[in-house]
Amino acid sequence: MAKNITPKDLADVTKEGLTLVDFWAEWCGPCKMMNPVLEELEKDYQGKVKFAKVDVDKYQDLALEYKIMSIPAMILFKDGVAKEKVVGFHPKKDMANYLDEKLAEVE
Repeated sequence: MAKNITPKDLADVTKEGLTLVDFWAEWCGPCKMMNPVLEELEKDYQGKVKFAKVDVDKYQDLALEYKIMSIPAMILFKDGVAKEKVVGFHPKKDMANYLDEKLAEVE
């Protein structure tokens, strides 16, 4: 299961390789729909992509820093640098295609 991270953890968690950070909130319906998709992807991409979560209610400053205007929002980090943002619910197939594309760019 993806690690819930804090602003202090973010740099360390994302420093190497690809990391998909899910910005979410407990009250967010689409976030609840996205969670099982991300959990399945985490299993499928083990060793290739790391997964982490940020609760936007607890860490509003971090959400502001990354310009999170709506959730769920997932930011793909490559070697510690935020590269892209994906907003809203996406089916597993679409997210898998996205991750495959990003992994192909790295290899």
